[in-house]
Amino acid sequence: MLVTILFSVYCALVLIAALLFLPKFAWFFAARRVPAEKKAWERRRISLVIPARDESGVIGALFDSIERQTYPREFFEVNVIVQSAEDPTVAMAEKLGANVIVVPGQKCKGDALDGFFRDISKSKGEAFVIVDADAVLSSDYVEECNNALEYDRQIFVTRKRVKNYLYGRKERSVVCNCSALIYPITDDLGNLYRAEKGLPLNFIGQGLMLRREVVEREGGWNYRSLTEDFELKVDSYLKGFTSMYYPHAVLYTEEAVTEKESKKRRLRWLAGYSQCDKNYRRKVKAKMKREKAPFAARYDFFWFRAPIFLFLIATVFAVVSGCILGPSLASSAPSEALRANFLLIVFPLLLTYFLLFIYGLLAASCYRDAFGTLSFGERAASLLVFPLYTLGYVPIYLKGRKYAKRGGEWKPTQRREKTDEESEETEEKRAV
Repeated sequence: MLVTILFSVYCALVLIAALLFLPKFAWFFAARRVPAEKKAWERRRISLVIPARDESGVIGALFDSIERQTYPREFFEVNVIVQSAEDPTVAMAEKLGANVIVVPGQKCKGDALDGFFRDISKSKGEAFVIVDADAVLSSDYVEECNNALEYDRQIFVTRKRVKNYLYGRKERSVVCNCSALIYPITDDLGNLYRAEKGLPLNFIGQGLMLRREVVEREGGWNYRSLTEDFELKVDSYLKGFTSMYYPHAVLYTEEAVTEKESKKRRLRWLAGYSQCDKNYRRKVKAKMKREKAPFAARYDFFWFRAPIFLFLIATVFAVVSGCILGPSLASSAPSEALRANFLLIVFPLLLTYFLLFIYGLLAASCYRDAFGTLSFGERAASLLVFPLYTLGYVPIYLKGRKYAKRGGEWKPTQRREKTDEESEETEEKRAV
């Protein structure tokens, strides 16, 4: 009888969580409604902005991809931000014909960007595209950024694919492949719907294009949290900036191969999210109340976590109950103990795994052009591990909240230096 009651409570909590999650299904359907690829009527001046402190070991591949751009070189400029004039990146940038900006004393990416954006009087850029030093651009990337500007939006998110896939199998792992699925989850399963409804997009720090009017209005780069990109999302809502996801402009970003490095990156992201939540939550609530924001906006900012947390609470409740009840019934009522183990432990865990597996499968279907470059075995292994990888966010989130309260120091991520020979083996060089 007690087993039935506990299982009923678990089912009720799961049902409530499912009902709270229903609005999210509309977001998933939007994944098939990709915005049309525009063809620009004019060539605008595009400015690439590359924070590159101590990145000489990896930036060569990016510079190679810049040289292969189909967009005429006279219509786009390259700005490379370093901390010291002695950085080896300076000579590489000058060979490319890039502008070098020295920003001494920078402690994070936000410092580097602020040092550039505070004085853009020398730049003729009509739009600024932030690109990390470890990225690689598709050959038509700048051209597609110019096409995107045909849309009447102020901030643009471009598509991320995974740089690791451009090299041999040793450059990727199951961890890397699972991490790669975060991009379609953020963009295809989220940002497409947000753009349709006029909601602020979730920004990922690179592949981000801002019109000049946004930069001039900001007067610099005023974001110093561990996730300055999410901070920009919140601030863009407060200031009324419009944004969209334009998937036709593609760049390649490097993902962590090891679990240790992946955890370090995720800790920084989630700690930064906690910082932004603390610093902006009241301001966002006040504006939404004042302007009577639509349900979708309020759900995206405040309620989307509720069904997830409720489902996790229900699962923990059931598993703990089963772990306590099962052994206590083992001697007196073995059949009831077996029933408790299945209904309160096995079933909740299997359901959790199954739902996360379906979520990963949905993300992979949106990312099939990129994910399809992997072997069948790699794809299968990644999808099977993805539920466990996703559950790993729970302890990292809890740790991240504590990390944020302690101040959350920004630390550079590990890069793998590429040789010139490896750099020439990129997908762009092979004209794939």
